[in-house]
Amino acid sequence: MTDSLYTQLLDLACGGLLLTAALALWRVRLAVVVRVFVLQGVALAGLGAVLAIHDVSVQLWAVAAGLLVLRAGVLPWLLSRAAAGQPKAAAAKPLVAGSLSLLAAAALTLLAFVVARPLVEVAPSAASAAIPVGVAAVLIGFFVLATRRGALPQLAGLLLMDNGITAVALLTGAGLALLVQVSVALDLLLVLVILQLSATRTRETVGDTDFDELRELRD
Repeated sequence: MTDSLYTQLLDLACGGLLLTAALALWRVRLAVVVRVFVLQGVALAGLGAVLAIHDVSVQLWAVAAGLLVLRAGVLPWLLSRAAAGQPKAAAAKPLVAGSLSLLAAAALTLLAFVVARPLVEVAPSAASAAIPVGVAAVLIGFFVLATRRGALPQLAGLLLMDNGITAVALLTGAGLALLVQVSVALDLLLVLVILQLSATRTRETVGDTDFDELRELRD
């Protein structure tokens, strides 16, 4: 692979990661957000594959395959199952919606490039130049977590943050071992299953999983 092609493929994968992060923030329907996570999982796996080809690393190939299966398949499928019991019109109830959310995504992306500049300057390369994209995904995920109401929408923010952290780890050459990747993914699976069971029980009892309404029940 030539350096030019490597840079182009790297930019394509990172562009997909950033675009899907912005879409996850913009869209409010859980069913749509799940489909966005499938695309983001593919972009993340593609990023790992590009790095694997460039570095001729079997370990990175294994990580890329694991990301494709877990982040583009298993996790979105479980999130979809957890959201299946909600009404078709159910939304993520964002505190910041519409064009304001896109402006927030743009501002967080600019902030990510400022914050990540020292990391880029330590070892300038095509991969390190893309680190701000992963940081932006983390910040956007945190923003989703902070502005969504309901267990499942907030879980979507957590998954978005985790995808961003994984992208940063890959781009910095941290070389996450396959065992670590599997361990993190299993932890997320466990959290997702627990939240699915809790959301189902709560929905059967009080009819909703909105945390603000649950606080009113306590009062």
